[in-house]
Amino acid sequence: MKIINWAVAYFSKYELMLWLGSMLAVLATFFIFDRTNYLTLIASIIGVTSLIFCAKGNPIGPFLMIIFSILYGIISFSLTYYGEMVTYVGMTLPMSALSLISWRKNPYAEDKVEVAVSCLTTKDWVKVAYLTIAVSIVFYFILKYFNTAYLNVSTISVGTSFAAAYLTYKRSPYYAIGYAINDLVLIILWILAAIEDISYLSVLMCFVIFFINDLYGYINWKRMEQRQTE
Repeated sequence: MKIINWAVAYFSKYELMLWLGSMLAVLATFFIFDRTNYLTLIASIIGVTSLIFCAKGNPIGPFLMIIFSILYGIISFSLTYYGEMVTYVGMTLPMSALSLISWRKNPYAEDKVEVAVSCLTTKDWVKVAYLTIAVSIVFYFILKYFNTAYLNVSTISVGTSFAAAYLTYKRSPYYAIGYAINDLVLIILWILAAIEDISYLSVLMCFVIFFINDLYGYINWKRMEQRQTE
């Protein structure tokens, strides 16, 4: 009961509706099309919950993303999506850990569980661009060596995921746009997987829901940025 009362007080009505709607969609898709891969269900639930906390600028978000990265890496490995596995376990996971540290060290106020929003400079954006291109090139050859399925799409996923993870670490509202773009790439990947095995529609639905939540994350972070500036 205390957790329910806390959630009602902490989240807005829209945020609660978004989270509950996302959870229902994940559960419905799983029990209709899958019913066996419970690891996928657990990962989806953790991922959706992570995003609603990230949208609030709460460090719990990056913490849950660490757990999601491990589970998603295992799922990707089973499908020989080595790009996704390497991206989440070797990049998103450590970047989420750095983000967790960064968010905890930079609260908006001592009595608030909310990160201070950062405004990136032109130099920061140039760095993001160069690092993203460099990471994408390096991972292209790594993924090619491992005969990764859908190499080009997987490489794009690596690049967009790195940019999003780096922006999360830098506490920029545009982290959510980065992840939204990455969600679109992943939706394509899992459509291809679902064509071969319909049970993977549950994973596909997961990233459709992620896309919607990431768009809200951007909107709410811009509100946070305006409020904190004022």
